[in-house]
Amino acid sequence: MARLTNLVIALSLLAVAGTARAQEVPPPLKVAKAGELGMILTGPNGMTVYTFANDKEMGKSACNGPCATNWPPMMVQAGDPAPKEPLSIITRDDGSKQYAFKGKPLYYWKDDKKAGDTTGHKFRDVWFVVVP
Repeated sequence: MARLTNLVIALSLLAVAGTARAQEVPPPLKVAKAGELGMILTGPNGMTVYTFANDKEMGKSACNGPCATNWPPMMVQAGDPAPKEPLSIITRDDGSKQYAFKGKPLYYWKDDKKAGDTTGHKFRDVWFVVVP
């Protein structure tokens, strides 16, 4: 009986720790469970966000033109709260504002159709879901 009680306490502590960690992700980002990938970051719409390995220069997007059509940047919206670390805002080549996580610009994937889709993960080995 004592082992069962200890197990319940341990699982409760893990659940609380997981919730606390999820709350540390600054808005408008959210944390979601994505099958085998585990916990990932999403935008406010619940759609998976990705980083691009070719974004070599911190705070700068290398995805413009047709790339940005396929991989829409996670844009800053009017009225969004000021970001808190590790979230920041970068200025794209066209002057628009895009969110970045730990200095890496964030994108959506045009072929993700619903919240929880991660079809862009490892696309051409340069696009990756973001983990908290």
